[in-house]
Amino acid sequence: MKGDLEVTRREFVRTAALLSASAAVGLPAMEVNADALAQQLQQSKEVAMGSVFPYGAVYFRKSNPPAEDWARDHQTAARVGMNTMRHWFLWGAIEVAPGKFDWADYDRMMDLAAANGLKVIIGEFTTNAPEWAFHRYAAARYKSSDGSVQNSEIGESTAVGGFPGLCLDNPEAQAAAERFLTALVLRYRNHPALLGYDLWNENTYAGGGARKMNCYCEGSKQRLREWLRTRYGSLQALGKAWGRYSYETWDQVEPPENLGGYAEGLDWLQFRIDDAFRMLKWRVDLFRRLDPHHLICAHGVAGTLETLPSSAHNEWRSAAMMDVWGLTWVASRHGNAPWLQYQAMDLVRAGARDKPFWHAEAEAGPLWMQPQVIGRPREDGRQPDAEDVRIWNLISCACGARGILYPRWRPLLDGPLFGAFGAFAMDGSVTPRAEMAGNVAKWANSHADVWQSKPVKGDVGLLFIPESELFNYVQQGDTAYYAQSTKGAYQAFFDQNILADFVALENIDEYKLVYLSYPVMLKRETADRLKKYVQNGGTLICEGLPAYFGDHGHVGTVQPNFGLDELFGAREKVVEFDPDLSEQLMLEVKGSKIYGRYFRQDYDLHGGKAAGQYSNGNTAAVENTFGQGRTLLIGSFPGAGYYLHHGAATKELFAGFLKLAGLTQQVAIDDPTLQARLHQGVGGTHLWVTNPTREAKQVTITLAASTGEFQSAIDAWGQSHITQTGRKFTMNVPPRDAVVAMLR
Repeated sequence: MKGDLEVTRREFVRTAALLSASAAVGLPAMEVNADALAQQLQQSKEVAMGSVFPYGAVYFRKSNPPAEDWARDHQTAARVGMNTMRHWFLWGAIEVAPGKFDWADYDRMMDLAAANGLKVIIGEFTTNAPEWAFHRYAAARYKSSDGSVQNSEIGESTAVGGFPGLCLDNPEAQAAAERFLTALVLRYRNHPALLGYDLWNENTYAGGGARKMNCYCEGSKQRLREWLRTRYGSLQALGKAWGRYSYETWDQVEPPENLGGYAEGLDWLQFRIDDAFRMLKWRVDLFRRLDPHHLICAHGVAGTLETLPSSAHNEWRSAAMMDVWGLTWVASRHGNAPWLQYQAMDLVRAGARDKPFWHAEAEAGPLWMQPQVIGRPREDGRQPDAEDVRIWNLISCACGARGILYPRWRPLLDGPLFGAFGAFAMDGSVTPRAEMAGNVAKWANSHADVWQSKPVKGDVGLLFIPESELFNYVQQGDTAYYAQSTKGAYQAFFDQNILADFVALENIDEYKLVYLSYPVMLKRETADRLKKYVQNGGTLICEGLPAYFGDHGHVGTVQPNFGLDELFGAREKVVEFDPDLSEQLMLEVKGSKIYGRYFRQDYDLHGGKAAGQYSNGNTAAVENTFGQGRTLLIGSFPGAGYYLHHGAATKELFAGFLKLAGLTQQVAIDDPTLQARLHQGVGGTHLWVTNPTREAKQVTITLAASTGEFQSAIDAWGQSHITQTGRKFTMNVPPRDAVVAMLR
């Protein structure tokens, strides 16, 4: 480490001269202490590797909290055990006139953090634009498909105008945003409190919904035309694909105002997604160029399965650009059922691909009067207590999170989200929830070895197919069918403690067993990749109607489409698209009577073997061997069926999928109301067992032989006694608490 520190010290000496560039935007040069900055870089690298556990909250959202409390609050945070603050650096609150910056409040935040031994994550907010920019760049205001224009609004989470910002597809607006970001980085990049930057809060494109989408401004239209020119090569090819045969010039190409199951709607959605990631890359490239020495972070909302079409959420694409990825997840908005938080964390972990990920916004206080909570019980995340904070923290860690921050250090005093989410009281005083948060923070930062190990690879991969979700959106106006099918499949595994990892198509070969939900639209290249996976020895469990709609949403005349009839050894006999009549649809698959949902497909055998039937006697499921692998095709959507009905027979069927692939469940538990996760790595082997119930539980966990041999087990978190017999571990887990067993 000493050698590494010397190298980084020299790196800072060499880059010190670059800091004089601050004069370009009217900023004073700051003194450079090479040794201190080298130490800071080493600490940043250690955080990225997981040897330090960032723990804290978002603090400053102008104009909350009150300025007279800032010094006291920072002292309190450090005393309680927190080590990290994130602040919202709002473009609209800082560049008060073109080229005139008011940094006073933000300078004080950085200096208070440094004085109290805290680190700072700078949250850039170019999604908040200055009032003068809304007028100077009026053409860059978001324009919806109905022709309405988005003017400056006060933010829901901060008492500042300028939301949702401007459409940066317009070069002048983007250049203005870049000038602000450049000034921001040059001012703070060598501040001793700086840990890194959080880019594009929650990675959410202001895209609107299927009935009222953004953005239809001229800047976005021009970007769309450029994207289409690259995609199709010629105006004639585009016209043929879109069914618009009389284009004369590219300027006549307009984005569709209404979505349908046609190529233009699918292309429009894909363009919006690609364009959003173009803008994310612009941010990343700018920050890396100006400051290569601090962490580049971002967080989404674990929305990949639901809001890819509307808000461009994609864990894999976002995380690939970052040093640290993360998510906002609060139980009050989603519900307190344990599988919900586990599913969100597992999705983000999958996208992170072994990079560190943080629970970047976790709940530690109530949510009042918002539509998501109305009608739900108090204990469903609405009024958290200290024990809720504890179990939510420990679930995140069990899933592999390597940092935890709250969306509020203390609640806001203004706006619709007043009083929400904060661990501390509205006056900044310490609550039992804050004390619990501090206990977790201190424990996490005194157990560095724990964070050097990661969750083991799952027993099964749940395949994420973007085009299936996009088609659900253009056909139905939302993504409920896709999301519920995929989440239901996850839950059917989760309820038996079978670890299901979400997996992107390019990583499919990492798993011997893959489950494909709601594959109603597949591209030809996706179908070909699935065939190759099975050909090479993989086991594919596939829900019904695979590739019914192919490229551009075109229906195949032979079903399954794209040669998948050969892969599955079956052809469609009859199909029904009657979702309103299918909520109670039942079928028998491998001896289990399960619920389907939405649509159904009956099969004739073409080389495969019948593995199930409908009540009318038609074949409902087909097994087949293909190359070195095997498949099971099920004619409806068991995932969505389980999401609605939670049938015991579906769990039995899903457990049997492992046997079909010749796999043994890695971590088995004898009480399904608790969860167990195994972490392994250079930090050793740790068995995390979480108990979200309100009573103490005695539980036995059995590990597969592939996990290793162990001689002892000690609870690193609490005081639980653990008895061991071979690879069986029995322990008492307190209510809304956990055991973190170090296995040796």
